[in-house]
Amino acid sequence: MDRLPIDAALPELISALRDAGRAVLQAPPGAGKTTRVPLAMLEAGLTPQKIVMLEPRRLAARAAAARMAETLGEAPGQTVGYRIRGEAKVSKTTRIEVVTEGILTRMIQSDPELSGIGAVIFDEFHERSLNADLGLALCLEIAGALRDDLLLLAMSATLDAQPVADLMAAPIVTSEGRAFPVETRWLDAPLPKRQRFEDAMADLIARAASETEGGILAFLPGEGEIRRTQALLAKRLPKDIQIRPLFGAMEFAAQRAAIRPETQGRKLVLATAIAETSLTIEDIRVVVDGGRARRARFDPGSGMARLVTERVTRAEATQRAGRAGRVAEGTAYRLWTRGEEGAQRAYPPAEIESADLAALALELALWGAAPGDLPFLTPPNPGAYAEAQALLRMLGALDAEARITAHGKVLASLPLHPRLAHMLALAGPAAAPLAALLSDRDPLTGAPSDLTLRLEALTDLRRFTETRPHGVNRGALERIKSEARRLSARAKSLRKEAMSPAAMAALAYPDRIGLRRKGDAPRYQLSGGKGAVMDEADPLASARLIVVTDTDGNPREARIRQAIRITDSELRDLFADQIRWEDSCAWSKRERRVIARRQERLGAIALDDRIWKDAPPDAIARAMLDGVRDLGLTLSDAARRFSARVAIARDGGLDLPDMSDPALLDTIEEWLLPYLTGVKTAEDWKRFDLLPALRARLDWGQMQALDTAVPGKFTTPLGRDIPIDYSGEHPEISLRLQEMFGQRSHPTVGNTPLRVTLLSPARRPVQTTMDLPGFWDGSYADVRKDMKAQYPKHPWPEDPREADPTLRAKPRGR
Repeated sequence: MDRLPIDAALPELISALRDAGRAVLQAPPGAGKTTRVPLAMLEAGLTPQKIVMLEPRRLAARAAAARMAETLGEAPGQTVGYRIRGEAKVSKTTRIEVVTEGILTRMIQSDPELSGIGAVIFDEFHERSLNADLGLALCLEIAGALRDDLLLLAMSATLDAQPVADLMAAPIVTSEGRAFPVETRWLDAPLPKRQRFEDAMADLIARAASETEGGILAFLPGEGEIRRTQALLAKRLPKDIQIRPLFGAMEFAAQRAAIRPETQGRKLVLATAIAETSLTIEDIRVVVDGGRARRARFDPGSGMARLVTERVTRAEATQRAGRAGRVAEGTAYRLWTRGEEGAQRAYPPAEIESADLAALALELALWGAAPGDLPFLTPPNPGAYAEAQALLRMLGALDAEARITAHGKVLASLPLHPRLAHMLALAGPAAAPLAALLSDRDPLTGAPSDLTLRLEALTDLRRFTETRPHGVNRGALERIKSEARRLSARAKSLRKEAMSPAAMAALAYPDRIGLRRKGDAPRYQLSGGKGAVMDEADPLASARLIVVTDTDGNPREARIRQAIRITDSELRDLFADQIRWEDSCAWSKRERRVIARRQERLGAIALDDRIWKDAPPDAIARAMLDGVRDLGLTLSDAARRFSARVAIARDGGLDLPDMSDPALLDTIEEWLLPYLTGVKTAEDWKRFDLLPALRARLDWGQMQALDTAVPGKFTTPLGRDIPIDYSGEHPEISLRLQEMFGQRSHPTVGNTPLRVTLLSPARRPVQTTMDLPGFWDGSYADVRKDMKAQYPKHPWPEDPREADPTLRAKPRGR
C-alpha cells in the first residue's frame, strides 16, 4: 500500500478517539483521509460496531467505498459498503458503511440510539451542508443523552477547525503536508470586462495544455459552462487529449469515465465543484480554476430558491489546487490575478445560512426540538426558519403550535422535499413521475415553460422527439424514470386519488398558484403574495391560471421557467376549504379613490372580483383614511389659523391636543373618521374643510380658554369680526384703512400688539404697522394725499381719530 501524508497522523488520531471519544481531523487536499481513516479505525478496534461515514455527494460515496474495498482486496458490499438514494451495497459482514447525508438523517430519526453503530465520521465537513450540520447536532445530542460510547469524528481539508472543536469539545489532529508540491500561476492582468467566461477559460486551458504534462482538471460552475467550453476546445487541443465532462446530473458510467485514468494520451476533465472533495481523479497533474462556484440561495420572503454564481473563497481555491498534487508535482492555473485574491472570502458560507429550511424544520419537529435545543455550529436564521414553519403549516405537516402532525410524519418518511412529499402523500403513486421530475434538473433544453412537455417526454420519448424540436437530456430522463419507479414503490401504501398533473403541482406549490394580471404583459399574481412574469412568446403566456414550479428566484419579480395550466374547477376542488369571499374597501394610489370590491380569494389571488355596491359608509371612510395619509393634510386658511392658535395656547401652558401636521396624521383615526362620510376621491378631499373636525377636538371649556388666551378674531370700529392670523412671527389682521377710522389705540391680543395691514379701497396693502397712533400722527398724511388722488369718491379725513369708520364711498351730490 502506497504511503500517504495522512498516515503519519493516524496514530495521534486513533489515540484521540480512544481517549476523548471524538476528534476533529484537519488534513490538506490529497492527504488520503477519506479512504485511510475509516480503515485505520477498523484496524485499531476502536469499536466492535459499524463505522458510518457521511459523504456529501453520491459519486464520492461510491468512489470512497470502492477504493477502500479495493484496498482490502474485496468488492463493495462486503467489509466496506455504501448506501445512497436508490442504491445500496451492504451485507451482514459490512463494518464500514459510506452513506450520503439524507441517509444518515433517516437512520437517526428511525433509531435515535443508532443501534449497531459505534462511530460516525463527517467527511468534508468544511462544505457545511445543511444535512451535515443537522447530523452533527443530532449525533452530539445522542452521544450526550443516550450513547456516551458513540465515537464522533469531523474531517476537513480547509475548515477553520477551532469552532468545530469547541462545539464538539474535541481535540484537533492536524495532518501536515501534501503528497507533492503544487505551483500556482495567476493571470498577469485582470480579465477584460467584456470577455466571456467560457472564452477566457478555453484560452487558459489551452495554455495549460501547451505548458504542462499529465491530466488536466478544469473547474467550471455548471453544466452549461462545461458544454460551451467543451465546444470551444474541440478543435484547439491536440488530438491525444480526451475531454471528459463531470457534473452531478451525468450518468454514473460517464462519471466513472472521467475518474479513471486514460489508457492512451492525456485527459482533460471539465468539472463542477463535484471534483473538489473526496474524489480521487486519477492522473491529474494540472488544475485550471475558473474561480466561480454555483450556490443555492433561498429568499424566505418569496419562498423561492435560485442558483447564483459567485466567486470561490480562498479555502475552495486551495482545495481545488490540491487536486494537482496527488500523484506528482503539479501546477494550478487561476483565472484571476494574485492581487484579486485579497478580495476573496476566506471560507464559503454554511448552507444553513442561505438554504431552504423547510426540510430542516420538518426534521426538527419530528425530533421534537427547536433549533435552540440542539448544538448547531451555525443556528438557522429565525426569520427563514419561521417562513419554513409557515410553509409546513400550509402543507398540514405542523399544527398551530409547530408540533408535527400525523401527515407531517408521513412527509418526513419520504425522500423528497416536503412540498413534493405532500403531493405524493395525497395523490399516491400516480404523482411519482411528477415528483421525480420536479426533484431533478430540467431534462429539456430550449423548451417553453409548460410542464406537460416534460411529462410527455417522460411518458413516450420516441413520440416526443418525433413531434417536438426541443433538446432532450436522455441521461436525465432515465435518471428521473428510475427515481419515479422508486417513489412509486414507496407510495403504494399511501392514498390514491385521481387528479391531473396540474392539480398535483398545486398540492406541492399552493403558494405559487398564479393568476394573470390585467394588461398585455404576462404578469402573474401568486397566491403566496409575490409576483412573477413569463416570457411573452411562451405558449402559456395567455393562460389565466397556472401553477409555477420553477423560477429564477428573483425576489422582486421572479421570471417563470416552468409552470402548468390549471383550471378554475380544479382549484375549487382542491382548495374548497380555503376559498372565501372577502369584502374590501381600499384606497387606490393609482386611481386616487376608494375602491370597494367583493372578491372570492385563494390566498393573495382573486378568482372572482365584483364591485361592492352597498359598502358601508364606515368601511369607505376607514379606507379614505389611507387616502388622507397618501394625499396629505390640506388645511384651509381658517383651519390653519385655528391650529396655529392651538399651538400658541399649548406653548402658553393650556392643556389642548397637539394639532401639528405630524400629530394630526398620527391620530387621524381618532378625530377625522366621523367627518369623512361621503369623501371617496382625491377631488372630494381637495374640497373638504378640516375646520369643523379640528374644532370638535376641543370641548366647551377648552374652546372658552382658547378664545380667552388666543382670540380668533378682532372686532373693528364698525363692529365687524376680522380673523387673526397667528401663523407668522406676530399675530396679524388685514382690513380696509377706512374701517379703522375712530380707532385711537393700537389693537392688541392680551399684551401683544397685532400686526395691522391696512388696505386701500381696492384691497391693496398701503401700510403695515404695529403702532396705529404713530401712523395717524406720522405717515397717514402722505397716504391720505395718495389715496385721495386715487380714490376721490372715498372719504379721507384730516383727523382719522375723529372720523367715523366706513366701507362706503361719499354719498353723491345733487
